[in-house]
Amino acid sequence: MSAPVLSRRLVLEAPVRVPDGAGGAIESWTSLGTLWAEVRPRSGRERAQAGEPVSTMGYRIVVRGAPAGSAQRPAPEQRFRDGARLYLIRAVAEHDPAGRFLTCFADEEVAA
Repeated sequence: MSAPVLSRRLVLEAPVRVPDGAGGAIESWTSLGTLWAEVRPRSGRERAQAGEPVSTMGYRIVVRGAPAGSAQRPAPEQRFRDGARLYLIRAVAEHDPAGRFLTCFADEEVAA
């Protein structure tokens, strides 16, 4: 197995709930840092959401491994940002037996 080519700079973001002042909360995102990654497409599909077509593309994103509990270790429900593009992380797995890299399975949604 060859080492992944980490050539894309992505920002790892985590959701935070911010009080809206009326007893509720608004979901916002905070940056956890920048990671270098290899981004490869998987499969895509189109579906209707609120009567409008939405295109969902799956990606396999490989980043350097980080210990459990580290802020630099991606987790499900976090996301990667690449400029205006957003990749919502669905699952994370060890890429190799030594844990040098992690594979993140992520989706990008775009209104069609």
